[in-house]
Amino acid sequence: MEVITGTASNLVPGVVGYVFQKIRRNFSYVYRYRRMVSGFEKKVETLKDKRDRVLLDVDAARKNDENIYPEVNSWLAKADKMIDLELKEVKGLEDDAKNKCFIGLCPNFKARYQLSKKAEEDTGAVDELLQQGQFDKVSYRDVPQPVVVVPPKDFDDFDSRKLVFNKIMEAVKDPNLNIIGVYGMPGVGKTTLVKEVIRQVKEDKLFDSVVMAVVTHTPDIKKIQDQIADTLGLTFKEQSMSGRASRLCQRLKKEKKIFVVLDDIWAKLDLMEVGIPFGDEHQGCTMLLTSRDLNVLSKDMDAKMRYSIGVLEHEEAWEFFKKIAGDGVESSDLLPIATEVAKKCGGLPIAIRTLATSLRNEPPFVWEDALRQLNRPSSSNFIEVSAAAYSSIEWSYDRLQSEEHKQIFLLCSLMGHNVIIEGLLMCAMGLGLFRGVNTVEETRNRLLTVPCQLLPTACLF
Repeated sequence: MEVITGTASNLVPGVVGYVFQKIRRNFSYVYRYRRMVSGFEKKVETLKDKRDRVLLDVDAARKNDENIYPEVNSWLAKADKMIDLELKEVKGLEDDAKNKCFIGLCPNFKARYQLSKKAEEDTGAVDELLQQGQFDKVSYRDVPQPVVVVPPKDFDDFDSRKLVFNKIMEAVKDPNLNIIGVYGMPGVGKTTLVKEVIRQVKEDKLFDSVVMAVVTHTPDIKKIQDQIADTLGLTFKEQSMSGRASRLCQRLKKEKKIFVVLDDIWAKLDLMEVGIPFGDEHQGCTMLLTSRDLNVLSKDMDAKMRYSIGVLEHEEAWEFFKKIAGDGVESSDLLPIATEVAKKCGGLPIAIRTLATSLRNEPPFVWEDALRQLNRPSSSNFIEVSAAAYSSIEWSYDRLQSEEHKQIFLLCSLMGHNVIIEGLLMCAMGLGLFRGVNTVEETRNRLLTVPCQLLPTACLF
């Protein structure tokens, strides 16, 4: 009995103290409502400033073609709701609290209590939002996809190309083949063909990732690494070439199945120096290589399967020529000349495209003059390029509208496939290619204009 009495006597003060604190706290909501509301409003102003700063970062990121993280968008939506709806609700309760009851003789204690309670809860919610809004980054970049540009229908119209294309696709699907080669003379359409292969591979979802790099006759290992890394969304922090190669190799190995296209290989390329794992290093890596030289593919690169691309058959070449030059070539006064001009292209797609584009919609006398010039033997002799094909391209080059256009065309040819405007700008200014142009901005504008005028002639195709 004494134990029970002692326990009860110990509990009573605790219960009384708890009840007193509870009552005191509830009363504090009534008489401290102005302070509660003021504190909440200050927090909301801080939240507004924070939201506006995040919106500036988001706007800048979107202008830079970057994607906004989902959590950032979610945070902005919550912040907007707090600033607009919750603040409006608190303001409504504040107006109620100002109204008195009992014929205006007594303060509205209930409204003040509800107002303070609401302000306290929302202040806590604002604090949490401010804490969540500490973003290191608000956006990310998409991994760029390889740009595959194949002239519409040009590829599909060549039956001879379809046969090679189907064989390459069969080889690509063969898990026992990891290096496949495509070879042929310059301008025959190797790059166009492999780009069509890339398109089909992506459409059929044969690989987890597809990357492509242009090698050229003067391989720049760093540039090749950068082309592949850009497609994979990889950024190098390593300075040494071997460090970059190791990083790229590790990244490629993370792809269970990857398709690597290396275009325009002139000599042996050390794949491990680049950082491309193959064979036992990465059995899920399949490579497609293009070269002018069969020996480069078979001996230097050890391509297990190699496919040759030749010039177009006569009928294919003529149909392709007509398609580009227009239906007018079949008129009675132009057909005999156009047929002879088409023959001078030697079945080479690049020569056909260049010449047919230049002569499209021209009167007969221009065609006759072109044929006369094409019949002249070329003074130059390029290895692997037929005299007829060279002559047709030379004729198109001679007809460029100005010396500026010729100089820029030659400069672009020297700088390779992936010419960068900044590099072109530097060389053009250093060589003084443009007369009457004095500033960097004027040179840039001129430099952007000339290639745009060259594209319709197919010289830069």
